[in-house]
Amino acid sequence: MKDMKQDTKLSEELLRRLPKVALHEHLDGCLRPTTILELAEQINYDGLPESDPDKLGQWFARGANRGSLPEYLEGFAHTIAVMQTAEALERIAYEFLEDQKNDGVVYAEVRFAPHFHTGGELGLDAVMRAVLEGLNRGKRDHDVGFGLIVCAMRNGEAAFSEDMAELAVSYRNAGCVGFDLAGEEAGNPAKVHVDAFQHVKRQNFNITIHAGESFGPASIWQALQYCGAHRIGHGTRIIEDIVIFEGKVIQVGDLAQYIIDHRIPLEICLSSNVHTGAAASLAEHPFPILHELGFRLTLNTDNRLMSATTMTKEYALAVEHYGLGLDDLETISLNSMKSAFANYDKRCNFIFDRIKKPFRELRKELGLESRKPYGSGN
Repeated sequence: MKDMKQDTKLSEELLRRLPKVALHEHLDGCLRPTTILELAEQINYDGLPESDPDKLGQWFARGANRGSLPEYLEGFAHTIAVMQTAEALERIAYEFLEDQKNDGVVYAEVRFAPHFHTGGELGLDAVMRAVLEGLNRGKRDHDVGFGLIVCAMRNGEAAFSEDMAELAVSYRNAGCVGFDLAGEEAGNPAKVHVDAFQHVKRQNFNITIHAGESFGPASIWQALQYCGAHRIGHGTRIIEDIVIFEGKVIQVGDLAQYIIDHRIPLEICLSSNVHTGAAASLAEHPFPILHELGFRLTLNTDNRLMSATTMTKEYALAVEHYGLGLDDLETISLNSMKSAFANYDKRCNFIFDRIKKPFRELRKELGLESRKPYGSGN
């Protein structure tokens, strides 16, 4: 059999077949352009800049790729505008899982801010029920596991964040798996919302927080040590806590080492990180250094519409720019499933039946040796 170290061409089709786990994607950032146009017509929304689905998709991608998080977020005004009815929310949630199935994803967590969808006649509970109905229907039809995450916003009132935290916990037995804080970091510290996170912690629930995307290590530190985050959304700027000289790591700071030692997952989104300015370019993205140091890394899309990406494309970027091979990609999928907010028994079932088994069968199909013992893993 071929040795695993030799080059195996990881084509786009092969990468699509790999079992993948998506942990960081926003519901209002993953709509199909055709769906946006159809929903806009139904509600007589005339604010869209294009009437052709291909041109509309290109418009979103151009607008997002400006190296600024606030500018990246501008396109969401249009997607949120067409997400104000139960029918629209259910459809979009269903299509989310259908698209993930077609991209080789076996388990996906999707997040959203429910209060953004109460501009019509829907209340918060109606919004949650509609999204969960779409996700459950998608799970039944496409056999993709899911978890829903409720977002509060950094620039929102702390008291309202507590309401969102209570909402998330109240749906924990219906498919909601966690609570998040999103939005512009600069000038909006996470610790302002600490009471919301204290409620989530007291309820033994799960926390992920956007941090280290548009602000440095101090934002990540607050997310962990004030708010008790179990995962960090993005986290790319942890590289600022690592001393590098002439391409070599000289010193790992206390915060970075803490994240490594405690296996705190980083929800990396390569394309989005470049589009928002969290990384200047793929060549300058800290991913390869973080990978080398043993951080628990996951790969994600963030917003497939805005970044014109898929999980397959994100895996392809890691292969092309950072030299990841089949073993590395399997580790990424395993890292992601280990880090999911699903219950432990479900995570184990996905790991052994939906990830390790297909990778093992693929190696056999390709005439490759079985993977050696995983060692300490990630």
